[in-house]
Amino acid sequence: MPTGSPICVLVVEDELFSRLHAVDLVEDAGYTAIEASNADAAIAILEARKDIRIVLTDIDMPGSMDGLKLAHAIRNRWPPIELILTSGHFQLTDDDMPERGRFFPKPYRDQEIVSALQHFAA
Repeated sequence: MPTGSPICVLVVEDELFSRLHAVDLVEDAGYTAIEASNADAAIAILEARKDIRIVLTDIDMPGSMDGLKLAHAIRNRWPPIELILTSGHFQLTDDDMPERGRFFPKPYRDQEIVSALQHFAA
């Protein structure tokens, strides 16, 4: 469990039940979860808040950009933010990923995500 002020994790997932599960996972691990249902909402949140440390995003999302494009945009605009990407439809290689990004295929194991959160929060 993290100490000090809680670390904020932005959860970006268009599928409601997957998003709720991810939010529960983040909060059960001791972090503060903020929700966005698409990349445009995520960018708006990132522009408005300075306390987001980690973004957990699905790749396959409707809207102006998918989760992979979102991750690259975050890496360019907010380099300190850590990135965790998930997908049930895509397999990513290290070459596809932004620097320091971690990818987990769906269905992911909850402990994989929690371990990545703990790694990035350390």
